[in-house]
Amino acid sequence: MENTAIAEAIRPDDIRVNHVGLDQPWQWIEKGWHDLLQARAYSLTYGAVIVLISGLITLGLMVQDLGFLVPFLVAGFYLLAPVIGLGLYQMSAHVERKEPLHFCHFLEAWKHNQGQLGVITAGLLIIMQLWMMSNFVLFALLYDGIDPPLENFVSTVFLSGEHNAFAFASIGVGFLLAWVAYAISAISVPMLMDRKVDGWTAIRTSVKAVTQNWPAMTLWAVLIVMFIGIGLLTFYVGLFVAMPLIGHATWHAYRDTVPAED
Repeated sequence: MENTAIAEAIRPDDIRVNHVGLDQPWQWIEKGWHDLLQARAYSLTYGAVIVLISGLITLGLMVQDLGFLVPFLVAGFYLLAPVIGLGLYQMSAHVERKEPLHFCHFLEAWKHNQGQLGVITAGLLIIMQLWMMSNFVLFALLYDGIDPPLENFVSTVFLSGEHNAFAFASIGVGFLLAWVAYAISAISVPMLMDRKVDGWTAIRTSVKAVTQNWPAMTLWAVLIVMFIGIGLLTFYVGLFVAMPLIGHATWHAYRDTVPAED
C-alpha cells in the first residue's frame, strides 16, 4: 500500500531535469575517481568480484563448447552494467554523506527499492535476449538455406566477409537496442536506489534526461563504452578499475542531472 501511495503521489512530470554541459561528463569521471580512492578497499573488491565472475562465466562457456556466446554476453554486459554497478552507487552515496562504508553494498542498495529495481533488471534482460534472438532471426531471413554451425557462428558470419548484409543489419539492431537500454537506465537505476519512486517514473525521467541533454549524454555513453571496452579487451582485468570508476561516476551523473529532493 505504501509503495502504491508513493507511485500515485509522484508523477513523471514532477521530477525536473537539469541542463548538463559537455564538460560535465569529464567532471563525473573526476568525481568517480575521487570516490574510488575514498572507498578503494570496498570499490576495488567490488571490481575484483566482477572480474572473477566474468572470467568464470567465460571459462564455463568455453569448456561447454559454447564460446560463440561470449561476444553476445560481452554486449550484454553493457546492457546490464547499470544494475551491476548498483553497489557502487551506494558507496558513492555513503561517501557523499560522509557515512562509514561496509561490505554488501549491492544488497543494501537493492533493498531500498527491490521491487522496482527488479522491474528495470527484467527489462534490460529482455532487451539482451531480444538482441541475441534478433541476430539468428536476421541471419535466417537474409540467408535462406545457410545454416552455419553454432560453434563457428561468429567467425563465419561476422569475420568471413561473406555476410556483410547480416553484419550491418545486426550492428544496426544492436545499436538501436543499446540506445533504448541506455536511455531507460542511464539515470533510472541510481534514482530507484536513492528515492522511493516507481519504475515508470524513473524510466521517464531517465529518457527525459538523455533526450534533453543529448550532446552531453551521448558523450557520457561514449566514455562508458570506452572505459568498459578497455576492461573487456584486457580479458576483463581492466574491469578491476574501469567498472568501479564508471559506477561511481554514474552516481554523480545522476546527482547532476536530477535536482536533489527538498
